[in-house]
Amino acid sequence: MGLKESHLTADPTRPQTYARRILVVVTGMSPQVVTETVYALAVATEPAWAPTEIRLVTTREGAQVAERHLLQGGEGGDEGWFHQLRQDYQLPAIDFNAQSIHTLEREGAGPMDDIQTPADNTAAADAITQLLCELTRDDESALHVSIAGGRKTMGFYLGYALSLYGRAQDRLSHVLVNPPYESNPKFFYPTPTKRMIETRAGDLVDARDARVGLAEIPFVRLREGLPKDLLEGKIRFHDAVEAAQRALGPLELVIDLPAKRLRAGDKTVVLSPLHLAFLAWLARRHKDGQDGVECPTQDVPEASHAREFLTEYRSIIGQMGDDERTTKRLREEKGMTREFFSQTKSKLHRTLKEKLGHRRATPYLVSRYRSHSRWLYGLEIDHNAIHFKELAQ
Repeated sequence: MGLKESHLTADPTRPQTYARRILVVVTGMSPQVVTETVYALAVATEPAWAPTEIRLVTTREGAQVAERHLLQGGEGGDEGWFHQLRQDYQLPAIDFNAQSIHTLEREGAGPMDDIQTPADNTAAADAITQLLCELTRDDESALHVSIAGGRKTMGFYLGYALSLYGRAQDRLSHVLVNPPYESNPKFFYPTPTKRMIETRAGDLVDARDARVGLAEIPFVRLREGLPKDLLEGKIRFHDAVEAAQRALGPLELVIDLPAKRLRAGDKTVVLSPLHLAFLAWLARRHKDGQDGVECPTQDVPEASHAREFLTEYRSIIGQMGDDERTTKRLREEKGMTREFFSQTKSKLHRTLKEKLGHRRATPYLVSRYRSHSRWLYGLEIDHNAIHFKELAQ
């Protein structure tokens, strides 16, 4: 079944190679979506993707039904249909118990029986978004998210949350079951041996003849456009969506030298004088229609680079600024060295990515490009989108 691949080095193109594999499912009153999806992933798919843990999102009544039929037995024996599935197909250990079931709650009103009001929708969206945010923080994990069960709003929020937070190794799907097994409350998965069940029409069919598979759903990954503070801590669905919209919005770079800050799109970022001056130097050249600059060669400092950079730097700290360390270093080294250029650029990039998010920061980073057999460094954003002015408080 391909389960042996789980010990290999994790590869985002092969999610089954991740040691931690999390199946996330939403359900309502049909808990068999869980066993159908596990069967499709771990038995019917090659290479197999057997989850190491399962997280189930549902309402209060949905949680009771899931526990009764999947874990406690119900009609499936002493241990429930989930445990029976594992035994029937000799699946490895999967962490799934009552604590794995996340019951949606109304704020200050306890577990939710159903999603009926706008407040219920908001609470469900926030809970699902927070769960996906937390699960995707572990770089050593791969998620498989199923939107087959539960109310349509639950599936929508789960799919949208995965679009916001999903990584290259994460997948989204919908389980497919052929009639007359689809939506049959007595069917949980195709059994390896004969098991007769009654259809809604009153006919008898054999569960082992059912066909269960997955329809994988492509989704747009927006995670790299989210700033770091929305990848950590408590997050609401509305805030995450707004951040993603801003990341996809029009590009504009406004540099406010006296206040030591810039605005990228509609996000304001405070930078150190060193990093802001470095970006302002290259931004002004680009805005004025000049080419980018070459990185200084080893042991040959560039005096012109230092002069232009210091013009921006002094406009930030002032002629009598108390940070003379940078100025002294450039003077003593008789120009800008390769080390100074590379280190400053790298630290600027790291700060912008941390504060803006990787995708959102990309248009404002210093790019390397080839021009007339020379490698140059500069900004690629439209020069008309660059402005030097004071920002409103």
